[in-house]
Amino acid sequence: MYGLVAQYTQFCFSGAIKDYIQIKSTRRASSILVAIITAIILSQSMSMFFQIDFSSTIYFKDEINYVAIIIGGIIFGTGMMLADGCSSRQLIKLSQGNIYSLVTILFIAIFAYITSKGLFSYFTNLLTHNELLVKLSSYLPNMQLPVLLVIPVLLFVLWKIVPNIKSLLLCLDGVIIGILVSLAWVVTGAINIDEFAISTLEGLSFVYPSGKALEYLMFFSGSTLSFGVSVIFGLLSGGTIMAFFNKKYRVVNCASNDKENKLKNSIIGGSMMGVGGILTLGCTVGQGLTGVSTLAFASFIAIISIFLSAYFTAIYLHKRDALPSCYLFEWN
Repeated sequence: MYGLVAQYTQFCFSGAIKDYIQIKSTRRASSILVAIITAIILSQSMSMFFQIDFSSTIYFKDEINYVAIIIGGIIFGTGMMLADGCSSRQLIKLSQGNIYSLVTILFIAIFAYITSKGLFSYFTNLLTHNELLVKLSSYLPNMQLPVLLVIPVLLFVLWKIVPNIKSLLLCLDGVIIGILVSLAWVVTGAINIDEFAISTLEGLSFVYPSGKALEYLMFFSGSTLSFGVSVIFGLLSGGTIMAFFNKKYRVVNCASNDKENKLKNSIIGGSMMGVGGILTLGCTVGQGLTGVSTLAFASFIAIISIFLSAYFTAIYLHKRDALPSCYLFEWN
């Protein structure tokens, strides 16, 4: 379902930034805000109804390290704009036939895996478990922010960027995406498919699961199809099906300037997103929607870091006439 919706409407975090910088449009940004608001309200409701304990998720991990999260967010945001899209967006673009997205996804998967479990894991642990940084972070507890504070603030921002109430009808994709984020918590936290299996409470995310999907494909006979890997394959399938009918976004490999090396940007951007996504404990969806839906303070730090990094990177690329702009979305 995520793949179907995201391909049909081109739901995209990086696209929202590009729209605003290039044509001052807030249409896709509004959809993202609607998705965040919907995800928070429904996830918190599901948590109470199904007694889902978000404190057991990675977003409330012990010994939080805000410095590592911020560094990861900066790396991820920069890579996202270089490669023209975050991890979920690259999967959608691949389903549309963009060969450069295949390169980006492969490097996201490879670098996510070696950062979490491979060659880079030693340095990852040095940073994330640094006693001084963890101690400094402890002075600002990773608490669950009050929903009655967060929702009014987000609604105010939405009110400021949406031209009129009728325009919210164009943000229906955000509502659907927000619903899917909340349903993921129900699937992994309330529906016990196998009572003998050890279940892990997790939501939608696309960086580390990309690495696990690559592992699954390489070691198929000895691997287990986890929730995260299933989401990766499901998104690709949904995007491919919708791209068959929604042909106007199919097979597009575009860049704003022929001098730009798209292959190089795909490799560098994908590598940065793989590393950054592990350090910041998620991607634009993994932290910006799933993490934020738990109201974890660290998730807000993560998505703000990603956003600011991506925004200033986009401005820099735009000044060099190097910001990809395949599609721009206006309200009309």
